[in-house]
Amino acid sequence: MDEQLRVGLIGAGPWAERVHAPGIADHPGTRLTTVWARREEAASALADAYGASTAASPDELLEQVDAVAFAVPPEVQAPLATRAAELGRHLVLEKPIASTLADAERLAEAVDRNGVASLVVLTRRYAPEVREQLDQLARTGGWVGGSLRWLSGALLGGPFSHSPWRHERGPLDDVGPHAFDLLDAALGTITDVVAADRSEHGLWQVVFRHEGGATSSAALSMTLPLEPTVSEVAVYGEHGHRVLADRGTSAAQCFTYLLDDFVAMVDSGTAHHPLDVRRGLHLQRIIDLARRKAEH
Repeated sequence: MDEQLRVGLIGAGPWAERVHAPGIADHPGTRLTTVWARREEAASALADAYGASTAASPDELLEQVDAVAFAVPPEVQAPLATRAAELGRHLVLEKPIASTLADAERLAEAVDRNGVASLVVLTRRYAPEVREQLDQLARTGGWVGGSLRWLSGALLGGPFSHSPWRHERGPLDDVGPHAFDLLDAALGTITDVVAADRSEHGLWQVVFRHEGGATSSAALSMTLPLEPTVSEVAVYGEHGHRVLADRGTSAAQCFTYLLDDFVAMVDSGTAHHPLDVRRGLHLQRIIDLARRKAEH
């Protein structure tokens, strides 16, 4: 791009501090211009670290930027992102994109109606090794099933253990979008949640049906004292058994690759991407259906 995208950051918590702010400030195609957060002192500290300004309100931030990155709970993100899209601002969205399916649908409609670029921070999908392996799985074909385990103690301690929305909604909403996206990408579009269960220990077990006939299962927990996190995706079929390898691409590096795609989208006037708001809406529908299945 001839000029850097002016990006505003909404949120100043641990993820914004570790990933969003440094990623936006260091990328050659973006400039962190403005920060807003509900805690003024946190917004000021983060903005000062990167030579950005602070805004007194989200509306003030939206007046000053070309794009907005969100690092806030889903119930805060959805209405603000919808307003930003209506003003023609491009969006970097956290997952899940909303706290309810209705809010996710309104956000996706606003993005479509205004033709803005959007990407969802489905972190691992931007890692080169994951993209390469998923492309290989698609070329090989013949996969009939798969499984995923995403097990951690993230809610027991650490930077995200004091997050009220994560405690309230649990792994289904927090790590679920990552997990379901990977299974969907590896085995074909998820068309149904066959079964879902949340145990008294907070362990989610979800079974999916995929387009083309494959089935898969996911086990999710954020309250198991495991270090490091267990994160494994496997598929199997007529060509054997494959496990997606993690070659160590960090979350910060993945966010840089996301920004590469984001800047290219804005520069070319492209509003569609495999990981745009429509992907977020698809994952929101899966979350909604899994929760409803577990309640019956």
